[in-house]
Amino acid sequence: MTISSSKKIYFASDQHLGAPTAEASFPREQKFVAWLDEVKQDAEAIFLLGDLFDFWFEYKTVVPRGFVRVLGKLAEIRDSGIPIYFFVGNHDLWMGDYFEKELNIPVYHTTKEFTFNNKTFLIGHGDGLGPGDKGYKRMKKVFTNSFSKWIFRWLHPDIGVKLAQYLSVKNKLISGDEDVRFLGEENEWLVQYAKYKLQTKHYDFFVFGHRHLPMEIQVGENSKYINLGDWIGYFTYGVFDGNTFELKKY
Repeated sequence: MTISSSKKIYFASDQHLGAPTAEASFPREQKFVAWLDEVKQDAEAIFLLGDLFDFWFEYKTVVPRGFVRVLGKLAEIRDSGIPIYFFVGNHDLWMGDYFEKELNIPVYHTTKEFTFNNKTFLIGHGDGLGPGDKGYKRMKKVFTNSFSKWIFRWLHPDIGVKLAQYLSVKNKLISGDEDVRFLGEENEWLVQYAKYKLQTKHYDFFVFGHRHLPMEIQVGENSKYINLGDWIGYFTYGVFDGNTFELKKY
């Protein structure tokens, strides 16, 4: 993709709409929609890196109630011709083809490489990457198993969605019981993952979410790891203008 001189690529992650309640997250949804409305003015493309919703599950004919403002804004932007790319996170990993069929937004379940103006990017949500977190990695395999999804689908949506939302909000990052702080490069698994990937291929930028902590870390001579932060406490996002990448606060 070539970025024209007047355009930019925008990145955002971890809005967790619906947490801890729909009412409590509504101001965040309004703020995020306002941001989308603003960036569409000069966006070459928009990348959403997962956990847009605190819980999302697609039954064959039903999706979770709510979020009409953000879904409507995404539809409007996509219909205007601006590409939007969505990467599932650990809270919306049960996303199927709803975004693709209803909004014409491609959905990715793994990291993907992109090249913008000869700069190479590796982009993804970030959960389960790098060393450690073996408990989550085992749990993710269970959750993404087709049999597990088939079993859950048999629960009536009024029961299944309510149960999943309750368990999702128990996540300490959302409840505020966990202090999100920098752990040092040696303990930041996504930093270690980026350095490992650089052993076999060069990337100018690694862009991830998941950590809820805005970060810019040099991981190679000409390579940088970016974490986008979140839209719970930081309201940060990334901007690439074709040459430089910046983290900004809305």
